[in-house]
Amino acid sequence: MPTLKPFSRRYRDNNVGNVEDQSYNISASDEESIAQTKPRWYETKRGRRWADAVGIEGFRSRGSKEDNPDRRAIRRRRCKFIWIVFGVAAFFGAVAAVTYVSLVAALIRRLNPPQVNNGLKHIVDTWKEPDSNGAFKYEWRDDFSRDIVPKSCHSHNDYWRSVPLYQALAAGCISFEADVWLNDDKELLVSHSWKSTKKERTLRSLYLDPLANIFTNRNVSVASTERRETGMFDADPSMSTVLLIDFKNDGQKIWPVLREQLQPLHDKGWLTYYNGTTLINGALTIVGTGNTPFDLVKQNNTNRFIFYDAPLNDISNPTYNSSNSYYASISMSDAIGTIWLNQLNTGQVDTIKRQIKAADEKGLKSRYWSTPSWPISFRNRVWFTLTDNDVGMLNVDDLVSATRWNWNWCVIAGLTLCGHS
Repeated sequence: MPTLKPFSRRYRDNNVGNVEDQSYNISASDEESIAQTKPRWYETKRGRRWADAVGIEGFRSRGSKEDNPDRRAIRRRRCKFIWIVFGVAAFFGAVAAVTYVSLVAALIRRLNPPQVNNGLKHIVDTWKEPDSNGAFKYEWRDDFSRDIVPKSCHSHNDYWRSVPLYQALAAGCISFEADVWLNDDKELLVSHSWKSTKKERTLRSLYLDPLANIFTNRNVSVASTERRETGMFDADPSMSTVLLIDFKNDGQKIWPVLREQLQPLHDKGWLTYYNGTTLINGALTIVGTGNTPFDLVKQNNTNRFIFYDAPLNDISNPTYNSSNSYYASISMSDAIGTIWLNQLNTGQVDTIKRQIKAADEKGLKSRYWSTPSWPISFRNRVWFTLTDNDVGMLNVDDLVSATRWNWNWCVIAGLTLCGHS
């Protein structure tokens, strides 16, 4: 074998500034010797391939060396079998997914409550916020409440809805809530907090004027009528709607302003009132809560048309009765404590039963606020517990689910069908 040509090597000595060039003749045998003396750390170790690790040797490249044709055939069959299994699983998985989606879509179409077409639906679709001219004006339709069955449900914080008042009525809820703040102009502004108040959103523009317009156009029967033939709903003319007014700031100052604004409705004979001996039901019942002064509610005992929201946990107090109160309310947590693992225990259910019965015996409508809203299945179980025990008024945030859905079918195959409205 021919020897390699000499080549120059340059060495640098850190201690010596000059560089000297030296030439060496390296033979092939010397090269071999150098290669054999490489340090062990220099050698790279070849790792196992993933196919070898999992035993799928059929994935070897075609360049792999195989000495045994039988083993190659076995590996090919194994690889083919695995691909067949993957293909079959993918096929049936796709079929199952398509079937699941199709069934759920069919259930939604089947279970989704049908839309009604009436005057209230038209108002909800076309409603606009009140402006400087007052409440939203719309063309009256005689089919105002057609096909709507009124239900004992309360639209919690109703003013937060995209269409206050009308959305609750369209769902069939007979009770709705307005939080009011008295401003320096002696106007009652509707909002949950003082910072979010707007001068156009008043108790009159959002509730009192629209209600008066409805009663006028429907020519509702007055409270003194022994048998009312015309009311808010065609399905039940005798049903009284309830406006729950939450006094947010000074109740003593709000009281005279509220009475003044309600007086025209009372003069028309639309309000429920107590005449000193008898409770006369009207098309609209006014109830005060929050900072409502109970002493002022009791003060007028011959012409009372604002009633009190009594505390349900103090329902045994003889002060509260049907002549001065309408609701008996409490938050769910204050009534029964913490609910663990999304399950009402026997003691909690018994407490609910006792409270509802005590309120009913006094002629008051029991109401629980801050009920669980999630998970939907648990929310519905709480609703079932309350309604099965004849709660006076079901406090709800989700109007459509509460009034138009079958609660047993809100959750199907792990999918929640009842949304929030």
